[in-house]
Amino acid sequence: SRRWRRVPGSSSPRPMPESVHEQGNGPASGPTSGQAPGQVSGQASGQASGQAPGQAPGQAPGQAPGQAPGQNPAPASGPASAQASPVPVIAIDGPTASGKGTVAGRVAAALGWHYLDSGALYRLVALAALRAGVDPADGPALAALAAGLRPRFEGGRILLADGEDVADAIRAEAVGVAASRAAAQPALRAALLALQHAARRAPGLVADGRDMGTVVFPDAVLKVYLTASVESRAARRHKQLIEKGFPANIVDLSRDLAERDARDMQRAQAPLRPAEGALVLDSTRLSIDETVAAVLEAYRRRAAH
Repeated sequence: SRRWRRVPGSSSPRPMPESVHEQGNGPASGPTSGQAPGQVSGQASGQASGQAPGQAPGQAPGQAPGQAPGQNPAPASGPASAQASPVPVIAIDGPTASGKGTVAGRVAAALGWHYLDSGALYRLVALAALRAGVDPADGPALAALAAGLRPRFEGGRILLADGEDVADAIRAEAVGVAASRAAAQPALRAALLALQHAARRAPGLVADGRDMGTVVFPDAVLKVYLTASVESRAARRHKQLIEKGFPANIVDLSRDLAERDARDMQRAQAPLRPAEGALVLDSTRLSIDETVAAVLEAYRRRAAH
C-alpha cells in the first residue's frame, strides 16, 4: 500500500513517491535555531557581520558565496559558544553521474544556502596530477598538490591561481577516472577534509560527494543517497560529455561507471554507501525537478520536527 504524508502548507495529504525510502532509523537533527528553511545568507536574526552562527573553532567567517573553501578567508573571530547550534547541512551522496551535483546545486539555490561540490576538489587534484605526471595512486604526492591549489569558484567557473578556467577540463573522462583512483588515497582525503569543513557557513550548506553524510558531515540535518541504474547514468553522462564537446562512447561509459562504482564501494577508507538514517532516492525514473522536490520536502519534514 502507498504511504501518505501531509505536505507543509497543504490541506490534503500527498502520496510518498515509490522511489523514496529511508535507510535505517537514525534520528535526524533539527535546523539551526530560529532559522527559516529558505533564509538567505546574511539574514540570520542577531547574526554579527561576517560571523556564522555555530562557527567551529578556527573556521573562517565572512567567506563570500562561491569562494573556494579555504581561499583567503576573513580573519577568525574566535571560538563559537558551546551552546550554539551548528550550521545545518544537507549531505547528498551517490555514485558517479547519479545527478547529485545538479540536484544539490538546485536545492542550495532554493534554500538560499551555500553549495559544496566535493567531487570538484578531487577532480582538480586529479587534473593537476595528470598535468604534472604524478601517479593518481601516490597519496603523499597528491596531498602536496592539493596543498598548493588555490581555486576560486565563481558562478559556473572554476579558476586556478593563474586565472585559467578549468570547469570543463575537470569533467573530462580521463580526469574522472584519475579522480576516482586519487580519492582512494588516505593522504589526499585527509588533506581535503579541512577544505570541506571550511565550506560550512551560515545560513546552511548543501554538500554533494561520496562520503558527505558518512565521514565529512555525519551530523547533517538530512542525508540523501541518490542513485540510479548504470544504464541511465551512462546515458546522462554521454549527453553531458557530447554537449561539452568531448568524444564519448556509451558502451565504454557504462563499463567505466560499473568499474568506478566497484572501486568507490570497495575502497578501505570512506567507501561509498548510504549513511545511517539516509533517504535513499532512486532517480532512474524521476526528472531533475521531481528529485529536487523530493529532497526539499524531506528537509522540510525534518525541519518541522
